Amino acid sequence: MPSKPAPIKKAAKKEPAKKAEATAPEPAPEPVPEPAPAEAPPAEPAPAEGEAPVAEGEAPPPAEAAEAPAPEEPKPPTPPPPKEPTSAPVDLFVEDKNDTSVTIIWSQPENIGPTGLDGYTIEVCKDGTEDWKAVNTELQKSSRFVIKNQTTGDRLKIRVVAVNEGGRSPPVTLPEPVLVKEVADRPKVRLPRFLRQRYVANVGDKINLTIPFTGKPKPVVTWTKTGQPLDTKRVNIRSTERDSILFIRTAEREDSGVYEMCVKVEGFEDKAQITLQIVELPGPPASVKIVDTWGFNVALEWTTPKDNGNTEITGYTVQKADKKTGDWFTVLEHYHRLNATVSDLIMGNTYKFRVFAENKCGMSESAAVTKTEAKILKTGIDYKPPEYKEHDFTEAPKFTTALADRATTIGYSTKLLCSVRGSPKPKIEWMKNQMIIGDDPKFRQICVQGICSLEIRKPSTFDGGVYSCRAKNNFGEATVSCKLEVKQPVIADADKK
Repeated sequence: MPSKPAPIKKAAKKEPAKKAEATAPEPAPEPVPEPAPAEAPPAEPAPAEGEAPVAEGEAPPPAEAAEAPAPEEPKPPTPPPPKEPTSAPVDLFVEDKNDTSVTIIWSQPENIGPTGLDGYTIEVCKDGTEDWKAVNTELQKSSRFVIKNQTTGDRLKIRVVAVNEGGRSPPVTLPEPVLVKEVADRPKVRLPRFLRQRYVANVGDKINLTIPFTGKPKPVVTWTKTGQPLDTKRVNIRSTERDSILFIRTAEREDSGVYEMCVKVEGFEDKAQITLQIVELPGPPASVKIVDTWGFNVALEWTTPKDNGNTEITGYTVQKADKKTGDWFTVLEHYHRLNATVSDLIMGNTYKFRVFAENKCGMSESAAVTKTEAKILKTGIDYKPPEYKEHDFTEAPKFTTALADRATTIGYSTKLLCSVRGSPKPKIEWMKNQMIIGDDPKFRQICVQGICSLEIRKPSTFDGGVYSCRAKNNFGEATVSCKLEVKQPVIADADKK
């Protein structure tokens, strides 16, 4: 270990000279001029081993007295630690890609160092070349980057470099070049549950069916009907990246059929079928006839309708009418067979019958009527009517129940009732303040088996007055009247405030 350098001698100017005169007769050494500030004087050599250092204030040996004293050299400053780059980033792989971009992610370097991490540089080059180019103008702070504006079909080599004050780290490179092309995903039609069975709609309905699907890139969607292209004048198709919509503005029966939707992605495809059935009211049975008549019973038979409304027939409705009144009454509803027996008929009456067809849309608008009539005779007795003049049942109209005065509230419908008899059946006319009401839709007039009613729908104050019912036939006429008062509704005190 080197010895400590000798201390700088300061006694050469003042004190050493006085001591030298006292101890030795030799003259004092001449003062040596100080060196220039720019140049540092050489350090005084250390005394040899075995020699004692000269104490301060003592005269130096004669040989050393002639040398100039040298100041001690200052220590150089401690240099800062060297700046080093980080280690290479890790776990680089492709997260996603499409026809024009590639998304990559990575993890930060395992060894960052004291100078930290400023960011990343992402570099690419085409496969087969070494022309690496940075794709980010500024350092990327996060560990995810989207390389945009690439050409579809190119193969790119990709690497990532970490950057700090020490410079660029070693790069981490993808093991294989990346093909710039969207990742294909097999197409799949997500057919809604309600479309997996037959979809039934009425004629005139609006059809709007949405069928979602999946697949990447955007699938190619095609539609056919029973294996043939769609009639674009009747059916509209609108497809997006997620679903396809089948739209018919006004459904007709010819729109019924099996529709097939096909989605394709590259070499893959998926199909789904929709069975569409457009229905309407059926036609009447083709024919109906009276097969037999016995006692108080009549046997009927009929055939199915020529037009079932594009759906199955669910039943039939059978009605009868007495020849005298001509009024129809239902005797069988939702009947499933093509023959029936109508019982409990009245002896002496003559009947006609008619049959309606039914399907899920409702009952046919018209009916099949029997061409012949069935007369119910008393069985077991040969009836011979007596020979006498037939009684004259003709009678002028007469009201058996008169109209009663009524009071009602504005907005509450009310009815006026009376009953009349007469032969032949009298014609009924309703009047308000001596003016015939006629077919005014505000009033509903009904007369069944001599019971006459007039319904006044939601009356106002102007509907009050004297109402009259007049019955006329060939033998006379009769009139009854009543007064109708229409009142204001009672308003509670809380409502007034």
